[in-house]
Amino acid sequence: GLGDVYKRQIPHPQPARAPLTTGRALNCPMFLYVAGAAAIAALIFAIAKYFAIMKQDAGDSKMQEISKQVQEGAAAFLKAEYKWLTVFVIIVGAAIFFSKQQGLGQDTAIAFVAGAAASAIAGYFGMHTATRAAVRTTQAARTGLSEALRVSFSSGVVMGMSVVGLALLGIVIFTHLYAPEFSTEGLEKVLGFSFGASSIALFARVGGGIYTKAADVGADLVGKVEAGIPEDDPRNPGTIADNVGDNVGDVAGMGADLFESYVGSIVAAMTLAAITFKDDPNMTSLALLPLAVAAIGIFASIAGTFFVNAKDEHGIHGALSKGLIVASLVTIAGSAILVLVPSILPLPEAVVGYKLLIAIVAGVGVGVLIGKVTEYYTSTDTAPVRTIANKSETGAATCIISGLAVGMRSVALSVLLICVAIFAANWAGIVDGEPLYGVYCVALAAVGMLSTLGISLGIDAYGPVADNAGGLAEMAELPPEVRERTDALDAVGNTTAAIGKGFAIGSAALTALALFAAFQLRGDQLLSAAGEKALDLSLTNTYVLIGLLLGGILPFLFAALTMEAVGNAAQAMVEEVRRQFREIPGIMEGTGKPDAARCVAISTEGSLKQMVVPGIIAVAAPILCGFWSIAALAGLLAGALVTGIMMAIFMANAGGAWDNAKKYIEGGAHGGKGSEPHKAAVVGDTVGDPFKDTSGPALNILVKLMTVVALVFLPWFV
Repeated sequence: GLGDVYKRQIPHPQPARAPLTTGRALNCPMFLYVAGAAAIAALIFAIAKYFAIMKQDAGDSKMQEISKQVQEGAAAFLKAEYKWLTVFVIIVGAAIFFSKQQGLGQDTAIAFVAGAAASAIAGYFGMHTATRAAVRTTQAARTGLSEALRVSFSSGVVMGMSVVGLALLGIVIFTHLYAPEFSTEGLEKVLGFSFGASSIALFARVGGGIYTKAADVGADLVGKVEAGIPEDDPRNPGTIADNVGDNVGDVAGMGADLFESYVGSIVAAMTLAAITFKDDPNMTSLALLPLAVAAIGIFASIAGTFFVNAKDEHGIHGALSKGLIVASLVTIAGSAILVLVPSILPLPEAVVGYKLLIAIVAGVGVGVLIGKVTEYYTSTDTAPVRTIANKSETGAATCIISGLAVGMRSVALSVLLICVAIFAANWAGIVDGEPLYGVYCVALAAVGMLSTLGISLGIDAYGPVADNAGGLAEMAELPPEVRERTDALDAVGNTTAAIGKGFAIGSAALTALALFAAFQLRGDQLLSAAGEKALDLSLTNTYVLIGLLLGGILPFLFAALTMEAVGNAAQAMVEEVRRQFREIPGIMEGTGKPDAARCVAISTEGSLKQMVVPGIIAVAAPILCGFWSIAALAGLLAGALVTGIMMAIFMANAGGAWDNAKKYIEGGAHGGKGSEPHKAAVVGDTVGDPFKDTSGPALNILVKLMTVVALVFLPWFV
C-alpha cells in the first residue's frame, strides 16, 4: 500500500471547472487568515493566563526568596544554553543562506532562523511562567487543592498556547510569503521553519534533560539514600538545582519537542498535498486543510481549559481528562463540518470528505489511547507499578529487573496503536483499490493527533509546577497539609508527564513517517528533473540495507551518549553535595547554609558540554549518508524510525513506572519512607530518571530531526 505511492506520483487529470477554481481562490486567503487569527488568539489567551497567574498571592518573604533562587537558576541555564544554540543557528543558517541549490538560499535561511527563535521564545516564556507559578501554587495550596490546581494548570496552559500560537503563526506567515499557491518549491522554503524548530528542540531536550537528571540524581543519592533526609529538604545543597531542572527539562524541553512535532506534521501534510495533487485545481484545499484543523484545535483547546476543575485529590485526574476529551470532541466536530460541507473546502474529485475525517479521527483517537496505555503502565493505581514496588521488597536489583520488563512490555500496545492509526489513515486514501493519497492521510492523522496540543501540553507541563510547589512547601517549612495537597497534584502530574511523553513519541512516529514520504516523493521529483532514475528503496538494494542497519544503531548510540552524559554530570553533582555536607559546618543541624548556587553552576556547565556530541550526530549523520547514497539515507531514516520509536517508548515508560513505584511506597505501602523497599525503589527511580527525562524523550526528536535535515538538504545530495 504505502510502498506503491512512495514509488510514483499518481496523476489526477481533472476537467476544468470554473466554480471549483473560484472556490479555491476565495478559500485560500480566508483559511490562511483564519489560521493566523487562531494563532493570535492562542497567544492572547496565553498572555491573559500569565497575567492572571501573576496577580495571585506569592506567599511570604521566605517562600519568595526560595522561589527567586529557582527563577534565577532557570534563567541562567537558558541564557547559557541559548548562547550555545545561537552559534549553531548562525553556522547552519549561513550554510543554508549561501547554498545555491533549489529549496535552499536566503528565504529558507530566514525561515530557519525564525523557527529556531520562535521555539526558543515559546520555551523561555513557558519556563518563565512556570518558575513564578510554583510559589503561587504553594500559596494557593494553603487555601485548598482546587485553587492550587487552577494556578498550576494555568501555567501549563501558558506553555501549551505559546507553542501552538507561535508555531502556527510562523507557518502562516512563511506560507503567505513563500508559497501562497502552495507550490512545492515554496513549501521547501517553509520547511526551513520546521528545521529551525527541530534544531532547538533537540538541544533543549538533551541539555535540559541532562541538567535536570544530574541535579535530581545528585540530590536523591546523597540526600535521601546517604544522609537519610527527606526529598526537597532545605539542608540539601542540590535541592534548588533539582527544582531548576524540573523547569528547564520538563517545561522548556517538552515544549520545544512538541513545537517541532506540531510544525513538522503541518508542513509535511501541506507538502504531500502539493506533490500528490500538483495538477489538480483544488489541490489548495488539501494543502489548507492541516492549517484549518490546527486552527480548530486551538479554539477547542481553549474551550477545554474551562472544564478543568477538581474539588479534591480524587478528582484531579478526571478533571484534566475531561478538559482533553472536550477539546478532542470539539476538534472532531469542527473537522467534520470542514470536510463534509463541499462549499467550505472544494476537494479534488478523487478525494472523499468522510475519509479525510477518518484520518483525522484516527490521529485524535490514537493519541488519546496511547495516553491511556501509558497511564496503565505508569500509574500508581495499576498492576505494573505495584508489581515493581512489590519487587523492591527483595532489593534494588529485582526492582530494576521488574521495571525493565514493564518498559519493554509497554512497547507492544503503543506500537500496535500507532500501526492502527497508519493503517486507518492509509485506508482513507485508497481509491478503486489504489492508495492514491494514503501518505497525505497519514500526515493528516499526525496533524489530528497534535491538534489539541494547546491543552494536552498544558496538562503535561502543569506537573513540574506542582512538583516545584511541593519542594517550596518543604523548604519553607509550611504546615503538613500544604505539602499533602501539592503531593496530590504532583502524583497526578507524574502520570500526566508520562502520558505526555507517550503522546509525544506517538506523534513523532506519524510526523516522521509523513516527512519520510515527502522526502521520497520530493527525491523522485528532483532526480527526474536531473534526468536520473527514481529511488530504488527495495530490500534487495544493498545501499538500503546498509542504511537500515546504520539507522538502527543510531538511537542506541544516541541513548548511550545521553545516559553517559547524565552519569558524568551527576557524578560531579554527587561529589559537590558530599563535599558540602562534609565541609560546611552545621548543615545537618540546620545552622549552616548550603551553597545551592554552586550546584546550579555545576549542573549547567556539565549539561551544556555534554549535549554537544549527541546534537552534532543528529545533524551530521543524515548529511554524510546523503552525500554517499540517497538510497542509503532513506534506509537510515527508516531504521532510525523503527528502533528509535521503540526505544523511546521503552525508556519513557520504564522510567515513569520506577518513579511512581517509589511514590507508591512513599504513600505508605511496603513500609513507607525510609524502609528498605523505599531505598531500593529510590535506586530504581535513579536509574529511570535519565531513561524517562533525558534519553527517551530525546530519541523521538532525533528521529524527526534527521528526517527534516534529510528533506531540507536533499538538493545537495541530488
